[in-house]
Amino acid sequence: MSFPSRLAALAVAALCAGCCLPAAAEDLLEVYAQARAADPVLAGARSVLGQQQELAVQARAPLLPQWSAQLSEQRQDGGAGQHGVTHGITHSLTQVLVDLSQLRSWHAAQTLADAEGARVRAAEADLCARVARAYFGVLTAQAALTTAQAIEDAYGQQVAQAQSRFEAKLSASLDVEQARAYFELARGSTAQAREELLDARQAVAQLTGRMPGALHPLAPELAMLMPDPADPQAWVAQALRDNPSLQAASLAVTAGDQRVAAARAAHLPTLSAGLDGQRLSGSAVNSDITGRYNTTVGLKLTIPLFAGGATESQKRQAVFQREQLRDDLEGARRAMTRETQAQYQAVLSALSQMRTAGAAVQAADKALASTRSGLDLGARSMTDLLLAIQTQSNARNAWEQARHRYVLSKLLLQQAAGALGEPQLAAVNTLLDPAPSAAAVTAAR
Repeated sequence: MSFPSRLAALAVAALCAGCCLPAAAEDLLEVYAQARAADPVLAGARSVLGQQQELAVQARAPLLPQWSAQLSEQRQDGGAGQHGVTHGITHSLTQVLVDLSQLRSWHAAQTLADAEGARVRAAEADLCARVARAYFGVLTAQAALTTAQAIEDAYGQQVAQAQSRFEAKLSASLDVEQARAYFELARGSTAQAREELLDARQAVAQLTGRMPGALHPLAPELAMLMPDPADPQAWVAQALRDNPSLQAASLAVTAGDQRVAAARAAHLPTLSAGLDGQRLSGSAVNSDITGRYNTTVGLKLTIPLFAGGATESQKRQAVFQREQLRDDLEGARRAMTRETQAQYQAVLSALSQMRTAGAAVQAADKALASTRSGLDLGARSMTDLLLAIQTQSNARNAWEQARHRYVLSKLLLQQAAGALGEPQLAAVNTLLDPAPSAAAVTAAR
């Protein structure tokens, strides 16, 4: 074989070997970094912030100097020898000195930019929460699939054992058929769990733009800690003070007040200074002024008298808009109070479920061992054993779900309190097992 042929064969072999390798394991922070770089929701919030910042620049522009220049050429062709050309250069420089309406409008635009900045912070916290939901959604679906697969395998073994006992005339055919019925039902549950795991992985891909690899599960040992502080009202007070969504709504109300002030100031006089210059030249220009540069400096006072009712209408409209923003803020505060209390109770509930599920796992393990011994002695039936296997698997699944719910509820409580960010995700990342489970590696292939 020639050297180029050997090189091509080696390249194909390396490519095939790379395709056979399992996807690299990923932890919570890695998924978050991918989502932060690719999430369209966060990118959209940043774009809205940029738009509002530019609107603030545009609102400030009328308060700054305005300078314009014009070049003109006029040709005169009339009777009695009146022919000629006039060239003109004019410029105008104006500066607003007093315009309270425009000043208040600029302040409102700046406040709205600050509000959009708060919404970006809220979007960043929401991304943390969505990543955590999607990540633990995969882990929960993975645990459910592991449970379903364990039940299916156990029922498959029981079908084989029941068949052997029937062939040895130690049991009736009813035991075989009953075991097969449980096995077929378990196969259906496994297929459904596999579908739910695929959908959970797609939820991660929706955030990151790519299918995730194997995800690190929670470590077996997980400290069960109460929220700190252990007072729901303290969490509510922090949420009302620090939640960025509420801060954005409050800034929107402030901007509404400033727009009302701007509408009211539209009745007030405005004062501006101006500097105008002109130079004319050409055959049609009087020789006394041709080539001369004329400058005019002056002040302009404008007093609004009547605008057909538009000014009063705009003032009423601004008031209505401000009242709507105040109502929205009050509604958001009430919703946030409820959300914070609900997440606090969710943490307590998850802690309780972890304790009860852990006790259930221990009891189910003992019950399964006792049932197996009883079946060997003839004191228990095949039905008892199948139910014991199902109970143990369900207890372990409930324990895993309670652990995931506990960690996620604490993160959502921190989000409501305005304290969720990358440091909080990093703290949760330390609770993960460094090695992904075999089921996670299999799912990532």
